[in-house]
Amino acid sequence: MAPVRVVAVVLLAVGCVLLSVAADSAASPSPQPIVWQKAHATFYGGADASDTMGGACGYGNLFSEGYGTRTAALSTVLFNDGAACGQCYKIACDRKRADPLFCKPGVTVTVTATNFCPPNDALPNDNGGWCNPPRPHFDMAQPAWEKIGVYRGGIIPVMYQRVPCVKRGGVRFRINGHDYFNLVLVSNVAAAGSIKSMDVKSSDSDGWMPMARNWGANWHSLANLSGKTLSFRLTNTDGHTLVFDDVVPRGWNFGQSFPSKLQFK
Repeated sequence: MAPVRVVAVVLLAVGCVLLSVAADSAASPSPQPIVWQKAHATFYGGADASDTMGGACGYGNLFSEGYGTRTAALSTVLFNDGAACGQCYKIACDRKRADPLFCKPGVTVTVTATNFCPPNDALPNDNGGWCNPPRPHFDMAQPAWEKIGVYRGGIIPVMYQRVPCVKRGGVRFRINGHDYFNLVLVSNVAAAGSIKSMDVKSSDSDGWMPMARNWGANWHSLANLSGKTLSFRLTNTDGHTLVFDDVVPRGWNFGQSFPSKLQFK
């Protein structure tokens, strides 16, 4: 009878393993499907995107800051008072809703949010007031828009999804302002692209001081930080935190930029 008992024990053990694997598979969440959302898109800035410089995120010269011509101004509902600055979106012409004469099918373009498209309350939402709440709308740099649309169309229905940003090099900081008002622009942010919170620590302090979003991608502190070695702590909108120790050296001046070697992943 001993061999029979051994076989029974082995079969029981195999059954338990299979049940365990099945339970683990049931408990593991399946990957979420990619969801495309609906919006509309127009374009601005000229064929060379020269008139897209500056903008409500504060990046200034989009070419020198690495954003190039693949940028967009977001409507109120997407811009979120500047919290969306730096976020990246993959956009495609919506063939099911678009006039086929003005839609380039089968292609997408990824843009970075660098500006705000203001509402126009004098015009209806479906006839000129494209950026009025609650419409999601992208006013794209013309070269980016023409990747997916035909110039004569002017406005096209699109599908979009937020995607991770891909950047070269580390996060960059530019300091403007004056004593007791330090305005720090955070740019070239990968992954989430946008910053949820920011703190600063000076060389003569052991503690972190919270900074506040001033406008767009600019954060301010009201402490006297002039000329001191500075560290920054950033938390992006995905909840990941990076600490940039001593990224600003002692003796810095307002108007200077400081690249880092750290980047979000």
